[in-house]
Parts: sequence; structure tokens; C-alpha cells
Amino acid sequence: MEAKKNPKLEISRNSSIYFAIGLNIMLFFSWQALEYKTYERDDVIIDLLDVEEELEEDIPIVNVNTPPPPPPPVAVQQSIQIVDDIVEVEETVIESTETSQEDAIRDIVEVSDVEVEEVEEDVQVAFAVIENVPVFPGCEGQPKKKMKDCFQQKMQEHVVNNFRYPEEALELGVQGRVSIIFIIDSKGHITGVRSRGPDKILEKEAERIIGLLPKMKPGTQRGKPVKVAYALPIFFKYNEG
Repeated sequence: MEAKKNPKLEISRNSSIYFAIGLNIMLFFSWQALEYKTYERDDVIIDLLDVEEELEEDIPIVNVNTPPPPPPPVAVQQSIQIVDDIVEVEETVIESTETSQEDAIRDIVEVSDVEVEEVEEDVQVAFAVIENVPVFPGCEGQPKKKMKDCFQQKMQEHVVNNFRYPEEALELGVQGRVSIIFIIDSKGHITGVRSRGPDKILEKEAERIIGLLPKMKPGTQRGKPVKVAYALPIFFKYNEG
């Protein structure tokens, strides 16, 4: 026959909790025992500290001679005396300093006495838009419509007749197109020659050809001789044999 046990009366059920509580209590008492300190009475020295009273210094009182305050301002009584205005005041007349039209215009200048100088305008017109193109020698007597074609033809003939390929350019193998522009001034002379090409040698030769152009009859715009700008391409090309 097995003995019946009451689960509420079983002691071993909470044994771990009781063990932990007891262990903490023993550790606490052990820590208190280790921290407890005792002192010998002979090593303790009790001294009395005498505190002297602080002496208060007497600060002497110094009398400063200050000047007395200024006296209050004296009230001045003003008396107003009324005088009859008997003296006559002369009025000053200010004359106008502006001059009249009659005084300003003394000498009448007639329009015929004024000389007007004509200033020549330095006008430059492009060859493509000039009214009357410059006349190249040999194009005289041509109609106005054919004068431009005659000028260009004479210009090409001049380049071909005076063309010379520089030997230095041949040795270096330099070739290409040189764009050159110049001005035929109001007197028919060639001025302002400028060039742009692949090499200075070819540019110099192109400027030499243009410098050989003859004097021309200047172009006119609105009946007056003007400067005419003309551009011309010159091709330098040699046959490689």
C-alpha cells in the first residue's frame, strides 16, 4: 500500500529558492564582517582649535573740500519798448541783368556770308554693289553692263601673264589657294593689299602680282569717286611628274 503525500506539504519543491535566500544572507553577513573596522583609542588625538577674533580696522574718515554749488541764475526782467515807426525806409530797386533781344542782336549775319566747307567722305564700297566699277585699261568705251565682266577678264589675264611659281615653294612642295584683297582708291591706285594662304612664300608672290596692276579709272558711287574693295583668289598648283 503506497503512502499518500500532500503536494502542498512537500518541502523539496522550493528547496532551490530557500538555498538562494540563505546563500545571499550568508554573503551579506560575510561582507559586513569584512567591512567592519575598529580603531585604537590611543591613536586618536583630539585637539582644540582656537579661533582668534578678527580685528576690525578703523577706516579713517577723510573730509574732501568740495566747491559749493553755483548760485541760482538771477532772473532778468526784460522790458519791451514800443517805438512809433516814423522813419521812412527807402526801397531798393533791383534792375534786371538780362539783356533784351534788341541789345543781344547787334550785327545781323546774312546766310550768304557763311562759308560752308565740303568735307570729303572716305567711303569704301564693295565691287559687287558699286554703281560704276573701276575701269581697267583696255575696257574704255564698254557699256555699263559689260564693264564689270571686262574688268574681271582683264584681271585674270593680268594674273596669268605675271604668274610665276616660286622656286622655294616648289622645293618645299608648298601649294594651295591664296585669297587676296585690295582696294582701288578714289584716284585709281592700288592700296591696302592683304593676303591669306597656306604659306608666306605664296602670299608674297600673290601680293607681288597685285602690286603690278596698272592705274585705273576709279569707281563712282552717286557720281563721286570712291574706294572700291576687290577680292581675288589665286591658285598655286604644280604637276607632280
